[in-house]
Amino acid sequence: MFRQLIQQVQHLVDLHGFPPPPPPIPTVPPSPTVLALPLQLHDDRWCFLNVENYHFENDCDSFIMKAKKPGKTQKKQELTENLGSNESLKEEIWKYFPEELYETVIARLPIATFFRFRSVCKNWNSLLNSNSFTLQCGQLISPQPWFYTITHEKVNAGAMYDPVSTKWHYLLIPKMPKEKIILPVASAGGLLCFHDDGHRSFYVCNPLTNSFKELPARSARIGLRVYVGMILNKKSNNGGYQIMLVASDGEYEVYDSTMNRWTRIGSLPDCISLPLSLNFRLKIVAANRLMYLLRSDPHGIVSFDMESRVWRQYLVPPPPHSRDHALVECGGRIMMVGLVTKNAASCVSVWELQKMTLLWKEVDRMPNEMSLEFYGKHVKLFCLGNSGLIMLSLESGMINRLVTYDISKEEWLTVPDCVLRHSLTQLRIARGTAFHPSLTATA
Repeated sequence: MFRQLIQQVQHLVDLHGFPPPPPPIPTVPPSPTVLALPLQLHDDRWCFLNVENYHFENDCDSFIMKAKKPGKTQKKQELTENLGSNESLKEEIWKYFPEELYETVIARLPIATFFRFRSVCKNWNSLLNSNSFTLQCGQLISPQPWFYTITHEKVNAGAMYDPVSTKWHYLLIPKMPKEKIILPVASAGGLLCFHDDGHRSFYVCNPLTNSFKELPARSARIGLRVYVGMILNKKSNNGGYQIMLVASDGEYEVYDSTMNRWTRIGSLPDCISLPLSLNFRLKIVAANRLMYLLRSDPHGIVSFDMESRVWRQYLVPPPPHSRDHALVECGGRIMMVGLVTKNAASCVSVWELQKMTLLWKEVDRMPNEMSLEFYGKHVKLFCLGNSGLIMLSLESGMINRLVTYDISKEEWLTVPDCVLRHSLTQLRIARGTAFHPSLTATA
C-alpha cells in the first residue's frame, strides 16, 4: 500500500517538478521556555504537510507551502479542507487495497461479525461462494465451539449460543422436516448430525450456511437406544466424515460420506460385556481417531478405533457419591463431569482418568456460589458439549441454569438465559451438542 503511495508521489514529481528543497536550518537547542510553545512556532518559513493524511493534488503547492500564522477564519477553512482531503485520501488508499488481503482479514473475524459485514457490499456478500475465501477459512479452526440446542417449548427450532459474544442466535433449518422431532446428536468439522426420535432417518447440516443432506437408509435396523458418534475422515483423500451407531445389544454401523452409504460392521467382540447400559442423552467422545463411550453395569469406558476397527473395554469405578456422569475430552485427555451429592448439597465436579491406575482423579469443582441455588433440591445434570469448552444444564423443577466450563482455563461462567426476542419467557434447554462453527463445511 505504501509502495503504491510512493509511486503516485513520484509520478506527480516527474510530471510537474518540485522546487529545490530549502537549505538546512541550523538547529539551536531550545530553552525550557521554547519547549512549552506551540509546535507551529518551531519554524515559521516552511511547513511540510503530513503526506499520509493529505489528499494528492496536481498542484505542487499542495505538498510544500509557505506557512503563515492563520487567523480564526483561515484556521476553520483549513480544517474543513483537511477533513475533505483525508476522506479523499482514504478512498484512494482503499481503492488499491489487494482483494486477497480483504479475504485474509475477513476470514479471521468472529463468525457473527462476518455475517453482519455481508451487508457491506455485493462482493463481501458473495464471499461464501469464493474458492479463495473458502481456502482461507479452511485453514482456520474456531478457537471455541458454539452450542446448538433445542428447547422444550420449540422442539423443531434451534438456538445457538456463541460463547465469544455471550449471545444466543435463533434459527430454523429450512430443509429439516417439520412433522418430526429432530434431535442434534453429534458434530464434527462444523457439521451437525441429527436424527428423528425413531432413529429411522439421519441428517447432516451446517447450521450457518444451511448446507443440508439426508443420509441414505441404513443397511440394518438398530434398536431405539443408540450411541451416535461423528468424526472427520482425515485418512481419505476426499475428506468427508464418518458416523457411527452403537446399540445396547452390541450391533453397530458406520456411515462414510465419501461412499455415501452405511456399512454394517457386525457385533461387539466377546471382550465387551453386553448388554451396554447406555444413557441416550450421553454422547460419544472423539479423540485421536478413537471413539469413547461411557457405560454402566459394569461401570467403565468402551473405546473403538475407527481405523483398525478394534474395540476395548476398561472397567473404571465411578467416584463415590457421584451421579449423572458424562464423558468429555480436552487435548486428548479423557475426563468426566458429574454431580456429587452429600447431605443436602450438590456440586458439579470434574475428574480426569489416570491412565496408569485407571481411576478417576478430581481436578476441579464448580464454585460454591453457583451451587447455593440448588441447596436442598433434587438436581439433574445434562452435558451439552464435550470438547474443551463444555456446557452444563442444571435442572430442578422449573429452574434451568446453564453453565460453561473451560477445561484448559479452569473457568466457570454462567450462561445468559435463552429468551426469544419480544418475550420474557425463559426457554428450557432439552438437548444439544457443541460444534465448531465453519463457513466452508459441506454436508
